[in-house]
Amino acid sequence: MVKHLRVDREEKYEIVEKWFLKDLEMIDGKEADTDNPYFDMHFHKVYNMEAYSCASKYTFARTLNKLNEMYLKKDLKIVNFDDTYLNDDSIWSSNNRDCLVLMRICFYASNLLCLSLCPLS
Repeated sequence: MVKHLRVDREEKYEIVEKWFLKDLEMIDGKEADTDNPYFDMHFHKVYNMEAYSCASKYTFARTLNKLNEMYLKKDLKIVNFDDTYLNDDSIWSSNNRDCLVLMRICFYASNLLCLSLCPLS
């Protein structure tokens, strides 16, 4: 965990605390149905965290999950997150795929428009 400091015109970051991924037992997104940046990280004790945004919270959880899959391969519990946005292979994940999502929505909307204009016989 880093602390952001602004000294005059310079921005500095100070390492406040370090954790090991192998000690992480669970990530609790608190509320999967609402757009909030708060989550808990469960180590030997629970740390309440606030991300910059809800999107950054999901990106952080995806990153930890990928690191876990690559290096530790342990059962990491990720609870109270929407699986649609948590899975990186999902069309709806917001990891630089906003244009793809918009194209998919436009495609579905144009299909609905075409279907609504087709005469029924």
